[in-house]
Amino acid sequence: MRVKGSSASRRKQKKLFSITKGFWGRKKNVYRRAREAFLHALSKAYHDRRAKKRDFRRLWIIRINAAARMHGMSYNSLIAGLKKGGIEINRKMLADLAVNDANAFGALVSKAKEALGR
Repeated sequence: MRVKGSSASRRKQKKLFSITKGFWGRKKNVYRRAREAFLHALSKAYHDRRAKKRDFRRLWIIRINAAARMHGMSYNSLIAGLKKGGIEINRKMLADLAVNDANAFGALVSKAKEALGR
């Protein structure tokens, strides 16, 4: 007796096609191309979950630098002053203060200047 497994294969194909729905061209409806595209998408997703963290950190640094320069300081001198002054605040919170609460950010800048002796 011979088993061909077409129902199992069809179920596997339908599952893959439902995942690749919305892909462009043959990548959505040709099994081999869909599988290649799906595996490629998985590896890209893995990479981009890590890249997202780097991208946000860069964005926060840009925002902090812009706000610090409005107060007459550069980014690196602000961070050095905060460290010297014993103020432990991460860049995410610092960027949020720079965007949403200018007065609190200004107070932190003045503390950093004071710690640096400016």
